[in-house]
Amino acid sequence: MILLQAQGVGRTFDGVDLFTNISLQIQEGGRVALVGPNGIGKTTLLEILNGDKEPDYGTVTTKKNISIGYLAQNSGLDSDKEIYAEMLDGFSELRAMEVKLHELEAQLSDPAVLTDDKRYHDTLATYDNLSHEFKERNGYGYEAEIRNVLAGFNFPEARFHDRIATLSGGERSRLALAKMLLQGHDLIILDEPTNHLDIDTLTWLEGYLRAYKGAILIVSHDQYFLDHSVNEVYELSPTGATHYHGNYTQYRQQRAANIDQAWKAYNKQQEEIAKLQDYVDKNLVRASTTKMAQSRRKQLEKMVRLPKPTGDASAHFHFTANHPSGNVVLTVSDATVGYSPDEPMAGPIDFELTKGERLAIVGPNGVGKSTLLKSVLGQIPFLKGGSKFGANVEPGYYDQDQHNLTETNTVLDEVWNEHKMMPEKEVRSALAAFLLTADDVGKTVASLSGGQRARLLLTKLALNHANLLILDEPTNHLDINSKEVLESALADFDGTVLFVSHDRYFINSLASRVVAITPAGSTTYLGNWDYYQEKLAEQNQAASPASSEPVAQSAANQAYQASKEDQKAMRKLQRQADDAESKIDELTAKKESIETEMAQPENAARALKLADMQKEIEDLDQQIAEQESIWEEASLALEDY
Repeated sequence: MILLQAQGVGRTFDGVDLFTNISLQIQEGGRVALVGPNGIGKTTLLEILNGDKEPDYGTVTTKKNISIGYLAQNSGLDSDKEIYAEMLDGFSELRAMEVKLHELEAQLSDPAVLTDDKRYHDTLATYDNLSHEFKERNGYGYEAEIRNVLAGFNFPEARFHDRIATLSGGERSRLALAKMLLQGHDLIILDEPTNHLDIDTLTWLEGYLRAYKGAILIVSHDQYFLDHSVNEVYELSPTGATHYHGNYTQYRQQRAANIDQAWKAYNKQQEEIAKLQDYVDKNLVRASTTKMAQSRRKQLEKMVRLPKPTGDASAHFHFTANHPSGNVVLTVSDATVGYSPDEPMAGPIDFELTKGERLAIVGPNGVGKSTLLKSVLGQIPFLKGGSKFGANVEPGYYDQDQHNLTETNTVLDEVWNEHKMMPEKEVRSALAAFLLTADDVGKTVASLSGGQRARLLLTKLALNHANLLILDEPTNHLDINSKEVLESALADFDGTVLFVSHDRYFINSLASRVVAITPAGSTTYLGNWDYYQEKLAEQNQAASPASSEPVAQSAANQAYQASKEDQKAMRKLQRQADDAESKIDELTAKKESIETEMAQPENAARALKLADMQKEIEDLDQQIAEQESIWEEASLALEDY
């Protein structure tokens, strides 16, 4: 059943269309992502769908009596109550039912009721009905659910009596999301819900959302979160919304295939237009061919021209090294990092970075990941041990705090001051590659947005042509398109990359090794983020004593394992579908070959041979039908995921 449907929705600002002709629908239990470039109007559309704003065009219809929960970006609870009391407020109806049940229980034990058969049976019937409804609505488990959700958002029982007014903005944002989840809406709309969440909480949330009974509509820059939370994607553009089935990665694959197909069709038509036009130009003035040329000119005039395919504006930068480094790029030995010998952050840390590697540094907040990078660069001394660059290594550094920018400089001068011999045209071209336009280059650095500052830093880094890129949270402030271009640029880089990131999708796509930092030291894993998580799960399982009951996995590990099982099942189904499709093509080609042979004149009178060939065709038809059945079953199962 459709819960919410938008038809031809549009919104204008000062007479200019922000977006038009947006049509989408959300089914019961749907898991839907809304994606698109920054500034396209995703948040505005969410507000329209939630009923907070009216569309300038089109309509939004919802199921009767639908319950919708909407979490705006960076919104937080504003309450003077304690944490647990605020969560209880979301269950006022259940709590009233609970009070009523206790009153009925008291009445059923009252001698005056016990001696009055009619009154006793009426009270008992009321109690039974109310008790059944109370149970159906999780009346006996809602407090356990509150404790579970609060624990998932890093609020243990010791904090249940903390007053919300005393909490940080990030904590209030987490509580706003927790309260919404507990209310059990038919549809929840989440605008950037992963802000203020660490990786463990994100993993827990992914698992919780998979089990959520209602439908979900999400806007998020966290591609890994989308991969593990949705199975439909609507891509928003100024003139409509394109619907894709599958998670975020599958959307990217389908979109790339669609763009590729559009270019093929466009180029083919352009070739046809060129040939027709060439014929017209050469033959229109010749008496013998003028009619044919006129016919082709009419054909050209009537032709519906395909628009030239265009993608969203996205950065298209790349990194190159001036010269190669030696094979060993960096060695970190017995290193301890921190700001005080009395309070070390992490150590001993040991790893070796070799030429061409992409090595990710991961670990909990505050463990010293950024400090490690600064110590490697000599900005902060190691408390113990040290690091050494290899031969011919030239490091380039991206600072997440963006301290490498001069606030009073213009964008143009910020680059030009470091590359004084570079022609202005080339500087502007380099900035344009990072989406810093002609209007931006005259602005001061202080006036730039976080995303613009990040792209300016990346411009400076690219122009230095270092052969070792040391990156501290490089995807912060970047939209999805820019993150994906950065990922591609780093993958194609002919040097070496050492980076710190909390972006699981980015780590998964780029890292060839992961070094996990804890206060007790470091551990190296020979793979990406998913491989690292698999190894953690194996270690947790191995740590459980064989003679005792298995230790219950944390919510995060349970969610991760569920996700991995889903991914394995999906990969298996995809292989089945691909194999079946390949066999169908092979069998169909064989059938067509036999049919072609049967049509040859020399076989017309060879009845026995024709009978054998017909039997072979029937066998092929049966095999094709079997493979089509396998393909259909696997494809339907994939859609369910």
